[in-house]
Amino acid sequence: MKRQQRTQLYQRNGRWYADLRVFADVGGKQEAMIPRGEKRATPDHSTAVVLLAERVKQLEAARQGRTLAGLARVATLKTYGEHHLARKAEAKTVEADWITTQEVFLGRAADYFGAGRGLHTLAVAECQQWAVHLADQGLASGSVRHHLNALSNMFKRAAAEGYVLSGFNPVASMLEKPVGARIEAKWLDVADAALLLEAARTIRPNPRGGPTRGFQYVHPLLATFLLTGGREAEILGLEVGDVSFDRETVTFRVNAHRRLKTRTSARVVPLWPQLAAILKPYVDQRVIDRGGTLLFPGKTGEMLTDWRKVLDVVAKRAGWQAGEIRSKRFRHTYCAARLQTLDGGAPVSVFTVARELGHSSIDLVERVYSHLGTVRHRSEQVEYRVEQHEQALGDRLTALRPVASESRAA
Repeated sequence: MKRQQRTQLYQRNGRWYADLRVFADVGGKQEAMIPRGEKRATPDHSTAVVLLAERVKQLEAARQGRTLAGLARVATLKTYGEHHLARKAEAKTVEADWITTQEVFLGRAADYFGAGRGLHTLAVAECQQWAVHLADQGLASGSVRHHLNALSNMFKRAAAEGYVLSGFNPVASMLEKPVGARIEAKWLDVADAALLLEAARTIRPNPRGGPTRGFQYVHPLLATFLLTGGREAEILGLEVGDVSFDRETVTFRVNAHRRLKTRTSARVVPLWPQLAAILKPYVDQRVIDRGGTLLFPGKTGEMLTDWRKVLDVVAKRAGWQAGEIRSKRFRHTYCAARLQTLDGGAPVSVFTVARELGHSSIDLVERVYSHLGTVRHRSEQVEYRVEQHEQALGDRLTALRPVASESRAA
């Protein structure tokens, strides 16, 4: 006679586990009895008994819910999270960094609710409690919101694939969700950008190598950031053919080295005279020195991935601290400078600036990017020239000039 299977607790290395294979049809298996918020099975028997009762209740509800809803398939948080991100990666609609971040978010959800927890058993109140738990762990409200969004996005796929009922999404049903504090992004005034660009132009290469080996490209690279408003991946993935000195344009388009963020990211922006003057000799020499198509190739000829050490050296020369200046500032700086330019004698259209940044509407430009600096500079073109801001820069510019003189003499 076949022995009737039942749930039972058992110990392994002093910690408690449960055999829940009687509920295999809804994800039950041999599981560690882990208290909420912890990572290992409990060593306390009474705690394990309580956890087992809660888990059995969840699985019984899952079995009943599955029968009532007519669900043909059941998915658990851990396994379906992995499936969800694998499909995202296959679709190639997001960057690898995004996938990595989502793995962390969904992994924390699985740790909190239980890796074997069925998706269709999660309740709105539990998601609300998870948000509170994340905040108690020290996460900022914006980060907590990102965690919830990751879980919500997974539920959308689960509904589409029939693992939960259509419209079932406990995160989306939450009445109160944390909202990240809206902090104005950092940017550079035109005068500050001019000083930073001058620091890059006048810096002397370190003959012994080290983190300063990138000085041969830091000036044209920094100028391309400041004078196009491109995102970091867009700039680092530019090819030589994307810069046209005849048409006076820089083209951002998909290539073998990287994709673009959105469909409106493919665009053509002006090749401003200052940038053309900086890039022309660099491009001519780059074609001679090294093959390949990338405008700013890395050491091995592949796309550059990290130039922060070189940027830190340049920034420190201009008076900033290491780590204070990063490439995202340059996109905001370009927008601020571009909005102060003239187009046919009148202020440039916000729509024109939005198109140059790769946005489909003017909303993001007006809400996030349209900074007004303390130094106003109206011009027919975007440019950062220190000779136009000598009075504003004062001693900060003077501190660079002795080095600049030595550099030219050398």
